Amino acid sequence: MDCGNGCRVKTATEHPYIAKTAEVCGGEPTIKGTRIAVRLVAQRWRWGQSPEEIREAYPHLTLAQVFDALSYAEDHPAEIEQLIQEDPNH
Repeated sequence: MDCGNGCRVKTATEHPYIAKTAEVCGGEPTIKGTRIAVRLVAQRWRWGQSPEEIREAYPHLTLAQVFDALSYAEDHPAEIEQLIQEDPNH
């Protein structure tokens, strides 16, 4: 968002479908009510899968949940990149 005079303001984004709970996946951001890590959704996106294809891989998710995971990943790129690099299956 442009605030005038050339300055830029980053607007905080709400992520209603994302949770970080120590008891679930070691506190990694996940889709609420699941054990699907945002990292997994972001990896599939990087591999070229569409949100619809990602949803097909996880049929218990809604498209809104997939899009929110992608939005979270875009808002927190360093965190997600670190989690991807730390993943032994990467």
